[in-house]
Amino acid sequence: MAKTKPRNRDRKLKKNAKNGSANGTSKRSKETPDSLLIQSTALLQTSQPQEALVLAKAALARLQETPEPALAALPALNLIGEINIELGDPDAAREAFLAAAKLDGEGLVDGAEKFLWLAQLCEEGGVESVRWFEKGVDVLRSNLDELEGQAKRTQPQSEELIEELKSKMANALCGIAEVYMTDLSWEEDAETRCEAAVTEALLIAPSSPAPLQTLASIRISQLRVEDARAALSRSMALWKDLDPDDPKVPDFSTRISLSRLLMETEMEDDAIEVLERLVGENDGSVETWYLGGWCLHLLAEKQKSADQKATATSLMRASRGWLENCLKLYDALEYEDERLKDHAEELVKGLDSTLGLLTGDEDKEEWEDTDGENEDEEMEGT
Repeated sequence: MAKTKPRNRDRKLKKNAKNGSANGTSKRSKETPDSLLIQSTALLQTSQPQEALVLAKAALARLQETPEPALAALPALNLIGEINIELGDPDAAREAFLAAAKLDGEGLVDGAEKFLWLAQLCEEGGVESVRWFEKGVDVLRSNLDELEGQAKRTQPQSEELIEELKSKMANALCGIAEVYMTDLSWEEDAETRCEAAVTEALLIAPSSPAPLQTLASIRISQLRVEDARAALSRSMALWKDLDPDDPKVPDFSTRISLSRLLMETEMEDDAIEVLERLVGENDGSVETWYLGGWCLHLLAEKQKSADQKATATSLMRASRGWLENCLKLYDALEYEDERLKDHAEELVKGLDSTLGLLTGDEDKEEWEDTDGENEDEEMEGT
């Protein structure tokens, strides 16, 4: 390794600080907004959101200095919104997306993404959330029609983009269905609106897992459990054999929701398969460890009912391990879901009690066998 010259380095830093450029401010001031946004995007993609936010805000400030900053500021506003999502600041994200929506109210310049984010971030929820989702769907439908028209007139080089738009549109329609299953479930036409939204999503993206998963959720609410199971099986079959990096594999949160639906429909074997895969991808999720522990507990209960004691005991031990990992992470990350913690602790307490009794019986049997062997030895010795 070459020797450094700390004195020269310190002198340079002092000089830079005096000129107001110790942190590269002078260099950054010469960069274009586009260059700053490219760097910011790269930082966001490499899990450096704080640094990305600094550059995105610098780009926005530069763009707002121009005589007509309105449309030019859109890329920076949208990027700032996405960065704040990553940072866990929904209020700041919503503010940025609202500013973008005000500038491009019809989505003619930079598309539907801001509307879809606002549907998920709006404080009012319910009708307001549906309004943003529908606005996003309208923009995506228009973009899709245009792209498909171009593909018919020329070589179909936009197939990948068309599939991406279809997937986004299907997800937005699923979002509408979910709002009518929750916030607006009291509406008279809630069930009809759910069915219409998920049906359109299935028609647009029949090979996408999300509409089938949403359909399963609707069928569960209608107490049509067998139909729900069929939809969940079809949804999983679309991606479970794919590589984890394949874009067709649903994102982490979607698969967390899937595992809950699988458990709700008593498809615990499928649920634990999903959860084991999730832990393999990210072992720092409190919810994943909790669901895995709970799922293994449910499987153990089924084995106990079937009088499969050895299998049940093995599953209970595995369940306790998952739940203990969950509680350790809960404390380390200062997680805030008290109900999850209470349930995990309740399950662990029950498992400790049951496994303690089983262990006690096994020790007793082992002790009795040992005594028997000693007696035999003594008898042989006499």
